[in-house]
Amino acid sequence: MLETTQYEMSRRLRGTAILTVGVSLYVAFIVWYFSLLDPSAFEQVAQSLPPAMLDAFGIQELGSIEGFLGGQIYTFVWLLGLGIYFAYAAAGLVASDIESDRMDLLLSFPVSRSQLLIEKFASLLLPLITLNVVVGGAAYGLVLAIGETIDPMYLALAHLLSIPYLLVCAAIGMVLSVLVDRTSVAERAAIGVVFVLWLVESAVGAAEDFAWIQNISPTHYYSPTPVLIDGTYELMDTGILLAGFLVLLVASQVLFQRRDI
Repeated sequence: MLETTQYEMSRRLRGTAILTVGVSLYVAFIVWYFSLLDPSAFEQVAQSLPPAMLDAFGIQELGSIEGFLGGQIYTFVWLLGLGIYFAYAAAGLVASDIESDRMDLLLSFPVSRSQLLIEKFASLLLPLITLNVVVGGAAYGLVLAIGETIDPMYLALAHLLSIPYLLVCAAIGMVLSVLVDRTSVAERAAIGVVFVLWLVESAVGAAEDFAWIQNISPTHYYSPTPVLIDGTYELMDTGILLAGFLVLLVASQVLFQRRDI
């Protein structure tokens, strides 16, 4: 049991470590940069920006460490950067084995297609959990190191609520992985879909006549900055993300079961 998951996780150890260290270093730079500047200057900059840009980058209370982290890290790196990463990683899970003819060998073992797909997807839990735990802990320690304070519960909540969002992004990649034969095509499509969905929420959602379109974007259901500032979030939004994740995962299962390998 779970041999596939263990094998796939072992292949992700190095990449997970590099990504976690890289994001943690970026957090360190952002926190250090905040300590050098006058908070009132941040607020003046924010007031000069158009509302569409403020919404797109989740800029609120830029003069506080919570608002600054929300705008500089969690809205951009977490929503867009890690969303693209998990969609890209999931897009190669099945497509790469099909392209290399390795899938024929895997399916010759006493394992169902459903179990194989679930175990491959479960390997993404390694970077998902590691990033949230390590980067969250690093962010809290760094904020304290510069003499600022941030509510640890709000910070932990922001990371916890990001998991359903990142699972949806990964599930998008998984659907593409079972639909497309070539790995590079599936990976590029996954990047494109997540980026377009982010644009739908940040750009199209600003137009009142087309605001309804933003409901199709998973970004619409996860706003880290209000969580960091005062713990504000909608439990219904988390439920929608989890439901969307399950629908996409079931869809990938159905497509994979019907696919001729």
